[in-house]
Amino acid sequence: MVAEVTQYLPADYAEGQFIGRAQGPDGPHVLAIRGGRLFDLTETVATSAGAVARRIFDGGRDIGAVEDGLPEGWSLLSPIDLQAVKAAGVTFALSAIERVIEERARGDASAAEAIRATLEEKVGAGIRSVVPGSAEAAELKAALIAEGMWSQYLEVAIGPDAEIFSKSPTLSTVGTGALIGVRSDSSWNNPEPEVVLVCDAHGEIVGATLGNDVNLRDFEGRSALLLSKAKDNNASCAIGPFIRLFDDGFTLDDVRTAKVELQIDGPEGYRLEGTNDMGQISRDPTDLVAQCLSEHHYPDGFVLFCGTLFAPTQDRDTPGAGFTHKVGDTVTISSPRIGTLQNTVTTSRDAPAWTMGISEFVRNLAARGLIDRI
Repeated sequence: MVAEVTQYLPADYAEGQFIGRAQGPDGPHVLAIRGGRLFDLTETVATSAGAVARRIFDGGRDIGAVEDGLPEGWSLLSPIDLQAVKAAGVTFALSAIERVIEERARGDASAAEAIRATLEEKVGAGIRSVVPGSAEAAELKAALIAEGMWSQYLEVAIGPDAEIFSKSPTLSTVGTGALIGVRSDSSWNNPEPEVVLVCDAHGEIVGATLGNDVNLRDFEGRSALLLSKAKDNNASCAIGPFIRLFDDGFTLDDVRTAKVELQIDGPEGYRLEGTNDMGQISRDPTDLVAQCLSEHHYPDGFVLFCGTLFAPTQDRDTPGAGFTHKVGDTVTISSPRIGTLQNTVTTSRDAPAWTMGISEFVRNLAARGLIDRI
């Protein structure tokens, strides 16, 4: 069966340029889409990180029209490989309030509803009205401290420093169509539909894709020091479908105004819908990239999740308990100019093991005579 591609691409894919990856019988391949056709770049550049770093987007072996799909036996992978995977958190006012709720509820979903009403009344308008790091934000911080309302999450929401963390190890991300993992011992969790910026080693943003920054609200709510356990688990980071490269028809301004739609379809017939509106982000994408660079270096480039406005409060089973995933949920994240990322939820324990780490990846390229084309 030929793997479909068009179902994951934006409607205007024939006018855009894209970089992606696919698993073939011999190993990973680097793909390009130009003029509505698929090209295999692997003989020229064997990693998407290398394609971005050296701007190798042209050429390659013509596979055929995009609507004809991938070759027999191929499947889409996450479009990134050697890049570092970073994420920005608490970049929207609503998500800031929800993080404070998690903290005050100590990860207990049943306590969230009452806390939410109080916080929204006392904090919501203030967070929405100030620019992070500004004098007005400092005044709001002082007022909240005086009222005993301050939180570490409000610090990164309105303070000068954004929350930037490492989401997932190199080569561990999964692509569209793959199973995505939630820890088996989590009882309060949700997807996080986000725009993911793709940057070279110098921090230049060359394009964008979509991501699901799976979040465990119970773990992080108990302690922010559990962030790594809440965020970095087997199959817990989905990215895709392709990197849409910036050109005259798709620019950073399209990212700034992007709307990312989320739909969750549960095995019992449950449906939840939501939107992440990038127009409401509190920090510009270029500021987030600059803060990610900071005093660091990313020789193979990096990708950066921009954060999300979406924080589900709709009850699923128990009144007042809010939303949490069930095994079998289908999570569909889409944006008109970027495409569709779709995954089915399982547990991180039961998801396919991550086996192609850096050493295995290098061995595969060496066996195929591609080691000098990284």
